[in-house]
Amino acid sequence: MSPVSSNAPHGQSPLRTVQVLGGANAGSSAHVRSLAEGLVARGVRVTVCAPLEADHAYDFTGAGADHVPVPRSSDPVSVAALRAACADADLVHAHGLHASFRSALALGGRSTPLVVTWHNRARAEGARAHLLRMLERRVVKTAAVVLGTSSDLVDRARLSGARDARLAAVGLPGQRRSCPLDPGGDAAEGSPCADDPDGRRPKVRAELGATGRPLLIAVGSLDRHRGYDVLLDAARAWRDLDPVPLVFVAGEGPLRPVLQRRIEDEGLPVRLIGRREDVTELLAAADLALLTSSWESRSVLAQEALHARVPLVATRVGGIPDLVGDAAELVPYGDAETLAHAVVRLLADPGRRELLRERGVRQAAGWPTEDETVAQVLSVYDELTQPRPLV
Repeated sequence: MSPVSSNAPHGQSPLRTVQVLGGANAGSSAHVRSLAEGLVARGVRVTVCAPLEADHAYDFTGAGADHVPVPRSSDPVSVAALRAACADADLVHAHGLHASFRSALALGGRSTPLVVTWHNRARAEGARAHLLRMLERRVVKTAAVVLGTSSDLVDRARLSGARDARLAAVGLPGQRRSCPLDPGGDAAEGSPCADDPDGRRPKVRAELGATGRPLLIAVGSLDRHRGYDVLLDAARAWRDLDPVPLVFVAGEGPLRPVLQRRIEDEGLPVRLIGRREDVTELLAAADLALLTSSWESRSVLAQEALHARVPLVATRVGGIPDLVGDAAELVPYGDAETLAHAVVRLLADPGRRELLRERGVRQAAGWPTEDETVAQVLSVYDELTQPRPLV
């Protein structure tokens, strides 16, 4: 069968797909928005089932998709709403474990193909961890294809019983090969990767109170798996530097009171600045980006740092090594001493920082674009669907 294109073949109706989203993960929500826009542009009918707040934030209807509000809950009412939305679908594509489980329940015994994308690994402890493993096994055995955004997620799906698990091509929304290289292998003049073309860096640093001292940026929810306790441990060592680096953490979460108390009690050069809409500008003004998580797949921060030519220090976990290659300083998770030393070494070595910038541009140039992401998804859809004669 020929691939699905922007115009349905003569005698066939457009492919009808339903994208199911839990709505809790910013990365997967942005991916679904980008995917919906690309699919609609190619003549595919797209319905996005997601909570109302997700549509408000990501404007799926603005991408040309229909939006059906479905709460995150797996209660009978939510499953019934999802079942109704999927009734006429040729294919259902669910994003994340909980959305995938609801989709499996909604499809029941139907023959409608289910594609699942795992963007992250579900985290839990004790009895809840056992429950999540049961859900994973149920989902992967129901899905026709499981797409994992990192190789360890693909391996996890296979070990859980997936009949077909593949590595997903996931482009960073808004980055369409935005780092062209000149013949010498550097960022092309005038490209978004060139150093501060609008001169905003000094202004942003002044606004943050970081003039004349190194500025370090971390971004992510204030949750346990982000490793911010380790970041604060490392920050103790940076108090002895001259000038003292200033660390900004953009994000909110349940650990904010605990982290803030430590910062104040220990006099740490760290500021929690909450959710920010200007992360791109903050990152572009930084000397280093820090990623201290216990696990990541295709970290948005890591991708944005390399695109912005900001040297990155990250934990060697999950999909990070494959994502960044040799374009970042990688450290073991939970090792505050090694993290602290890596930062100190980089701040003292401008040549090494410049080398990481150059490597970052080259590494980012090899990542899949949004167009390539849509193309891969369409090829999977094409495998699983048959010609649809007009009624």
